[in-house]
Amino acid sequence: MIVRSIKLLPAGLAMATLAGCISFGAPAPPTLLTLTAATPLTPGQTSNSANTSTITIQLPSVPAAIATAHVPVQTSPTSIAYVKDAQWAEPPARLFARLLADTIGAKTGRVVLTPAQSLYDPGARLGGELRNFGIDAETSEAVVTYDATLSRTDAKTIEKRRFEARTPIGSVTPENCSEAINAAANQVAAEVADWVGK
Repeated sequence: MIVRSIKLLPAGLAMATLAGCISFGAPAPPTLLTLTAATPLTPGQTSNSANTSTITIQLPSVPAAIATAHVPVQTSPTSIAYVKDAQWAEPPARLFARLLADTIGAKTGRVVLTPAQSLYDPGARLGGELRNFGIDAETSEAVVTYDATLSRTDAKTIEKRRFEARTPIGSVTPENCSEAINAAANQVAAEVADWVGK
């Protein structure tokens, strides 16, 4: 009978050896990009639908080119590239919907609801498509285009309007892209808030 000895590695050494063989996806970029509202909500402020109009903001639909964490660059009418080392912290649709909610709430005083919160009192309903959310290389501008649809409280009709903002950008770096897109997105959000009204 042959007996073979089995050597057991200490747990720490075994884990260290194993960790060198496993990868859980691509490494994260140096920074993640996000949006910041130019007109933020005031902390501690309470709104009540008993005496304030409500509005439900739906997550905008997006084309495949911006349904990603990467920042698109329109290099020609039929070609799209992405900014190197630039990645959004969340999908653009969620970032933009949150920016709309903060801006509309701050500028109009309305109670802003998500579809999940709007079961009993949806009020007005804002939806739409985020058509552009990136860089136009031919004009060196950040471009945000939002095709909005609005059904006002108790209305039987739907209004539709396109909002677009362009912000100049110098060199295409992650920092410049996030600042320019943030500025354009805030301009669009402010114009949407004025359109929605109180």
